[in-house]
Amino acid sequence: MVLNPGARVATTKKTNARWVVVAVLFFITVINYADRATISLAGPAMAKELGFDSVTMGYIFSAFGWSYVIAQLPGGWLLDKFGSKKVYAFSIFFWSLFTLLTGSVGFLTGFAAVATLFGLRFMVGASEAPSFPANSRIVAAWFPANERGTASAIFNSAQYAATVIFAPIMGWLIHSYGWHWVFTVMGVLGILFVLVWNKLIHDPKDHPMANAEEISYIEQGGGLVSMDQNKKAGIKEEGPKLEYIKQLLGNRMMAGIYIAQYCINALTYFFITWFPVYLVKEKHMTILKAGFVAAIPAICGFVGGVLGGVISDAMLKRGFSLTAARKTPIVLGMLLSMSMVFCNYVSAEQAVIFFMALAFFGKGIGALGWAVNSDTAPKQIAGLSGGLLNVCGNLSSITTPIAIGYIIQTTGSFNGALVYVGVHAFIAMACYLFVVGEIKRVELK
Repeated sequence: MVLNPGARVATTKKTNARWVVVAVLFFITVINYADRATISLAGPAMAKELGFDSVTMGYIFSAFGWSYVIAQLPGGWLLDKFGSKKVYAFSIFFWSLFTLLTGSVGFLTGFAAVATLFGLRFMVGASEAPSFPANSRIVAAWFPANERGTASAIFNSAQYAATVIFAPIMGWLIHSYGWHWVFTVMGVLGILFVLVWNKLIHDPKDHPMANAEEISYIEQGGGLVSMDQNKKAGIKEEGPKLEYIKQLLGNRMMAGIYIAQYCINALTYFFITWFPVYLVKEKHMTILKAGFVAAIPAICGFVGGVLGGVISDAMLKRGFSLTAARKTPIVLGMLLSMSMVFCNYVSAEQAVIFFMALAFFGKGIGALGWAVNSDTAPKQIAGLSGGLLNVCGNLSSITTPIAIGYIIQTTGSFNGALVYVGVHAFIAMACYLFVVGEIKRVELK
């Protein structure tokens, strides 16, 4: 039988399965961040119905962060031991289940309501812990270095898309049916997405949509395409050594990256916890209006998030060093993020939205920490390294909601809270300028 010559040529053309993979990472991260943000949009109605004050809400907002941080290193170890696909599937199912159960808290009162709500949010955080290290791990396996910034920016920009897509929907659900329904809808959606995950996510060499040309292209560009192959073949590997953590923490470059990630995430957790409350309490918007207004800065954050990765990879392709290509968007983005402090000096609603949108745009451009992690993580412990980055970064998920709660309770205003967040942007910028130095992959001893 004679084959069609055109068909033979077609088989040599490089496929683009890696972009399908990053699209799946984007959509699951949208759900991930929407589930984190449910509590902030439901917060004002929940606090009113259950009688919670600002400090109580601050601790409830922080519940996610406590477990998210505690579970990072175990989550990273599980990823390195069992592979990204399997661990991530369990993660999606359980965080969605605990989100679904959160809607039942309305049947409780007093301390029982506070303890149950804190406990359920604590379990959501523990279940989500492997997600971002897994995202970074999958990008390291599927993308060459000159596409890694864009790929990381795409999944990282999902945090803004989550607000764009779901904040108006959540505001409408709360306004029309009550805050309980937000948790029900998001929980069911996440559980259903497990089916999509299992269908479309595979290791590079096992993916039915990827041909040999694409795998070769990824591998030649520095992609770790065989990261999980030994696990699939049943070959025993030396497990990740926890003493490697000491080497990472003792590395000046990594220490600067970790501190900066903590500061950048402080901006994130202001936006996904207190920002809707700020619009309702400080700017006297209805919950429905706050849901729609919150989407405006989020759109800017999404655009900035994708743009930051594109700019970084474009610089890399044009001959700039990896250090310059990663640092430039981060430094400029953090500088723009500090503009949120101007909201303390304007009263017009439009001006507040403008400065918040500018700050969110800058935060998006500068949120390249996960691209930097893919560039620097030691090959032997890519999951554990990502877990450590997330431990350091998400300590701010504990401190930021609580600190802002006390600032509001003490001063009766959000002015100090905005300064608190703006200072974090300044410190992140300073870390990349003066501490990090050259960005390169860490070689373990």
